[in-house]
Amino acid sequence: MAKHSVGWVASQKRWLLAFLVMLSVSTLIAFFIRAAFDSCDRRMDVVDKRVPLGSPIGTSPSPLSFMKSKLVLLVSHELSLSGGPLLLMELAFLLRGVGTEVCWVTTMKPSDADVVIYSLEHKMLDRGVQVLSENGQEAVNTALKADLVVLNTAVSGKWLDVVLKENVPRVLPKVLWWIHEMRGHYFKLDYVKHLPLVAGSMIDSHVTAEYWENRTRERLGIKMPETFVVHLGNSKELMEVAEDSIAKRVLREHVRESLGVRREDLLFAIINSVSRGKGQDLFLRSFYESLRLIQQKKLQLPRMHAVIVGSDMTAHTKFEHELRNFVSMKKIQDRVHFVDKTLTVAPYLAAIDVLVQNSQARGECFGRITIEAMAFQLPVLGTAAGGTTEIVVNGTTGLLHPVGKEGITPLAKNIVKLATHVERRLTMGKRGYERVKERFLEHHMANRIAAVLKEVLHKSKSHSDS
Repeated sequence: MAKHSVGWVASQKRWLLAFLVMLSVSTLIAFFIRAAFDSCDRRMDVVDKRVPLGSPIGTSPSPLSFMKSKLVLLVSHELSLSGGPLLLMELAFLLRGVGTEVCWVTTMKPSDADVVIYSLEHKMLDRGVQVLSENGQEAVNTALKADLVVLNTAVSGKWLDVVLKENVPRVLPKVLWWIHEMRGHYFKLDYVKHLPLVAGSMIDSHVTAEYWENRTRERLGIKMPETFVVHLGNSKELMEVAEDSIAKRVLREHVRESLGVRREDLLFAIINSVSRGKGQDLFLRSFYESLRLIQQKKLQLPRMHAVIVGSDMTAHTKFEHELRNFVSMKKIQDRVHFVDKTLTVAPYLAAIDVLVQNSQARGECFGRITIEAMAFQLPVLGTAAGGTTEIVVNGTTGLLHPVGKEGITPLAKNIVKLATHVERRLTMGKRGYERVKERFLEHHMANRIAAVLKEVLHKSKSHSDS
């Protein structure tokens, strides 16, 4: 059985835990949000409305300052530690920061008490976000009065008919639909029949926008509304850690100590929930092949390790057992480390040398872990699919390989390339960091979202005046 780490925080390192606790709630939320969004596809070209990068916020007014005193209703299909809800929470906090009155509705909740929901709702209440019942009259009244209603994910569309009922036509002109899903079963009229009538849709990557444009037309016979592509950005708090050399050194040393690896060893990590769609199985096959290539070529390199962050043995999934059996069969238990799911990824980004983004099929819709890794000056070995192609510049900030079994050998060779050429690895990491600074920071995302909200508010006002 492969070596199993229960986390980087050892009990005797209480002071390090205290250091992480001092990180703000917004930092944690930024860490939570990663490439958990469903897969995407590239089929046909779509001309989407592009929004500006903007300039740093700094001491200048927030680009969202025009939202002061406006009423915004945010509707999420669930409240959990998955990407969609946490991204909407991040928007809630950005809006609260400029004085927006923000209300939140979760359309589906478990009947029993849920610790995660309780915790997240109280985080929002502490930041001044009003949490409403999903089907009460207060939610209906708020939707009617709101300047803007944001539906988060396709599934939230069912809430319109179930709760608003005859009021749906009055609300649709001020709805911004923020879409992340890409799996086929989300393309149902029950979910998205009102999509053509909303003020606009906001999607995380051009690939995702193209996919929705094609699928809604071909499968459902409906037309997408005006579509805005908004790339995400790293929070200020994450960037502070990524740019703090002392903090990174401390985190690197302690994570490596907990994994039992040496300072000079090379760590290639994949940081995603363990599932077949995220490609951990193909990554391990590539890693094993890279070890064989190094042996065949008799290369003298530091000892290499593969790290799988996102393990959950309590779930007892067949897939995770397959991964561990493969490691055992190939006798690489001393080279592969499984790490439990964790709320914060910054310690692991500080500890590793290369991030592997190996999502399969249509790839990631965006893949926030990719820009987080680049902030830590890590090169990225990613699949040439989905939003990864809009983040990673092949040959400059990382190397891309095909999805599926066809990608096993190319990824293995890319692992060897970065292990062999230290200068190339470091240069790619630096260029990735520069790319993050140019287009993937919080103020970039805020500017992009601000441009979308202005357009939607303008359309809504024009409709009400007509």
